[in-house]
Amino acid sequence: MKYFGTDGFRGEANVDLTVEHAYKVGRYLGYHYQKDDHKVRVVIGKDTRLSGYMYESALVSGLTASGADVYELHVTTTPSVSYLILEEGFDCGIMISASHNPYFDNGIKVINGQGFKLEPEVEEQIERYIDGEIGEIPLARKEKIGRCHDYSSGREKYKEHLKSLAKQSFDGKTVALDLSNGSASVMAREIFEALGAQVIAQHDEPNGTNINRDCGSTHIESLQSLMYDTGADIGFAYDGDADRCLAVDDEGKIIDGDHILYLCGKYLKEQNKLSKDTVVTTVMSNMGLYKAFDSLGISYEQTGVGDKYVCENMMANDYSIGGEQSGHIIFKEHAVTGDGILTSLMVMEAWLASGKPLSELTKELRIYPQILINVKVKDKLAAREDEDVKKAEQEVTEALGQSGRLLLRESGTEPLIRVMVEAETDEMCKENAMKIVEVLKAKNHAVE
Repeated sequence: MKYFGTDGFRGEANVDLTVEHAYKVGRYLGYHYQKDDHKVRVVIGKDTRLSGYMYESALVSGLTASGADVYELHVTTTPSVSYLILEEGFDCGIMISASHNPYFDNGIKVINGQGFKLEPEVEEQIERYIDGEIGEIPLARKEKIGRCHDYSSGREKYKEHLKSLAKQSFDGKTVALDLSNGSASVMAREIFEALGAQVIAQHDEPNGTNINRDCGSTHIESLQSLMYDTGADIGFAYDGDADRCLAVDDEGKIIDGDHILYLCGKYLKEQNKLSKDTVVTTVMSNMGLYKAFDSLGISYEQTGVGDKYVCENMMANDYSIGGEQSGHIIFKEHAVTGDGILTSLMVMEAWLASGKPLSELTKELRIYPQILINVKVKDKLAAREDEDVKKAEQEVTEALGQSGRLLLRESGTEPLIRVMVEAETDEMCKENAMKIVEVLKAKNHAVE
């Protein structure tokens, strides 16, 4: 794909992603879903980035020009868009967000009528339309021109849905929240307080340029500091569009996606709700997670990196939970996409049901040391297919044997080669990862 990656059309605002792109995406989608006299209905949300307003306007213009009616949620979370598509029967939804990227990036995530990410064949047609490879599509005329509606009520409906999922009160518990100056700022605190928790929130004053800046799930150390300073019982951090969540326990330890899959998978198994006793992971999950699952009698599936692939596997095989180390977790009983706030509620449920400190719930999970080095490259494919890089990959894999592993892959959204090594010690991780990095630099693939 030229424009669409694993998580939509993403790039620097007004550089890689322009309002002209957004307008054409809207034009094509409004046209694509037209059937006979059916009135196309599209729901749109955005995170707190400054550029979100211009993309929202451009998308609305394109959609209504093609005859679609648009329902604006304004600032909201990505999973709320997916939820409302299913609840209200929208033809599709659009989330304007670059997730965990810095504020000057933005993206267009299109979600189909089933609440899943848009089909690749439709993305390909949109790209062809953007590049002028498809003839001009008809403009709506007269009464067929679309309308735009304020749909803030949809966001309220979603918040009530999340509140309804809690099985017990959070009374007496102090919860620390890092809202990343992003989408979670408009709802997370309210939800936890409505359920009885005493909430201590930070990074909840978005200004358009501070989203993800030294905060949220990509800077979990900020939440650890808040936990230390306040003595909160548990903490949660979200990313910019709140589709992922990481936690911090009562001892200040990071509870990442692997920990969440472990404690929630174990809890669901104990409740006889773990379908086929299987959890879906990506290839990035830690070796220690699989060893812990083996000891619990829990099977696992591995997919490519991306919650899209986790979701596809879960839906195809009717599994109940899956996710990524980064905190994209899918609970199939409640959602068809990663949902950070939902994930935090499910962690709360497992924790409160145990009657133990959160730190005790993951003690049997031994996480192997891991290093991930992102190497910016000129050409991802050329770097990945280089014979010397492949040779170094084979040598490292053989050297690690059964005591570790190497994962070498291309980023789906950035010009990066990701080098991940797990081994018994930090020194072994670094030594083996650098063997790959040095070859990438020696072969002139890396951008200094």
